[in-house]
Amino acid sequence: MAETIVSMAVAGAIIGAAIGGWMNDALGRKKSILAADFVFFIGAIVMAVAPAPWVIIIGRILVGFGVGMASMTSPLYISEASPARIRGALVSTNGFLITGGQFLSYLINLAFTKAPGTWRWMLGVAGVPALVQFVLMLSLPESPRWLYRENKADEARAILEKIYPAEEVEREMQALHESVQAEKEGAAAGEGVLARLKGAFSNPVVRRGLYAGITVQVAQQFVGINTVMYYSPTIVQFAGFASNQTALALSLVTSGLNVVGTVISMCFIDRYGRRRLMIISMIGIITCLVVLSGVFFQAASHAPRISNLESTHFGGNSTCSAYVSAPNPGSWNCMTCLKAECGFCANKVNFAPGACLAYNDNIRSSCRGEHRVWYTKGCPSKVGFFAVILLGLYIIVYAPGMGTVPWIVNSEIYPLRYRGTCGGMAAVANWSANLIVSETFLTLTHALGSAGTFLLFAGFSVIGLIAIYMLVPETKGMQFEEVEKLLQKGFRPKPFASKSKQVGKNVELS
Repeated sequence: MAETIVSMAVAGAIIGAAIGGWMNDALGRKKSILAADFVFFIGAIVMAVAPAPWVIIIGRILVGFGVGMASMTSPLYISEASPARIRGALVSTNGFLITGGQFLSYLINLAFTKAPGTWRWMLGVAGVPALVQFVLMLSLPESPRWLYRENKADEARAILEKIYPAEEVEREMQALHESVQAEKEGAAAGEGVLARLKGAFSNPVVRRGLYAGITVQVAQQFVGINTVMYYSPTIVQFAGFASNQTALALSLVTSGLNVVGTVISMCFIDRYGRRRLMIISMIGIITCLVVLSGVFFQAASHAPRISNLESTHFGGNSTCSAYVSAPNPGSWNCMTCLKAECGFCANKVNFAPGACLAYNDNIRSSCRGEHRVWYTKGCPSKVGFFAVILLGLYIIVYAPGMGTVPWIVNSEIYPLRYRGTCGGMAAVANWSANLIVSETFLTLTHALGSAGTFLLFAGFSVIGLIAIYMLVPETKGMQFEEVEKLLQKGFRPKPFASKSKQVGKNVELS
């Protein structure tokens, strides 16, 4: 049920991203964001007043619908209203505010853990930022690129005059004119969604852009980031911190580091480029996941043993039935007990053999009544603190690269006519990968253990690194029209590029 409630927001986001691509092209960026805010607000209210789990699920789907629409529209809107020289930094601001919002949400959750209504306040307060954004968005203009494409050149010029110095406005208008004319020559006006999808895959420029855009979006999720963001309190408990409040407090550290990493991205994205940041980020992610897997393996293999004396201390009926009937109970440790869906009542002496007890509220209360710690997700561990440190390092290397850059790449790599459609397809790929990861994480940890699960994500990350190296070009500082010309030539990384292309590139750089 926990996996389903978490994942239904992602399922809604898949639908929202798919419809959002069409809305962006048909209605414009501004109206799409306003619609996303409205749906999100309604979803938050539904969750807050839900009388049963199925109503929470409906609210989560609505919230996800709004998130999916906004996730691909916001960076697109920002990129089209930004000068090329600082476009990356401004789109990174979107990522900074997302991670900042996540940090704030952990603070809010921590504040509400002891309040009457707890989770209702946690979920309902999510409607406030949606309402604020809706009101503020009313005062902002539409994307100048979308306006020009809709034959509203005067409105587009008026907005560009506020964005660019006077001497650059005419150049931008000319670039828009050439881009739109090329689109009109390449396709019939008023084509439907299916025709546009077919056109996207038959056009080599758009297809190469999609290869790059979908690659970075899927890789962003299969490094396992949203297991950390959605389940970080649970992961901290896996590391041996049993208290819910302690787990939430330590989760604040990982969330705060996510904000710091996004600020780093804002500072360096337009200096060092998109491709380099992603490759460095992926190498760091792989390293952290492998080491993190090793730490969890050590924690599991050195978990406290189960003592028969301790287990019977609370009464014969309190002892875990699987432990009592086990052929070799002497080999059991804390992790064996938890895998049997029982609870571990720690010894009063740190890391000494403890009790394996049946998992119910009365026995848990008995354990805590003797001033012991009750574990159900992780075991007491001398290396648990290292797991929290590695989670922090993982966030630090993830946020500046894979955290923000995939959305930047997708906001600038497609031709104008296909930007909404392709951005929607890439966002659907992102949220679909997100759904797979979030829906399976707890199941994977139960089947493979924490160590095996993080090692699996490390393997996916290696595949993602290879795909990014082979398929994703650098777009730093390029006008949208220059990106289109780059894709017309086709991209090959240096070792695979033909000699003539490499010489041409060197001449351009010089």
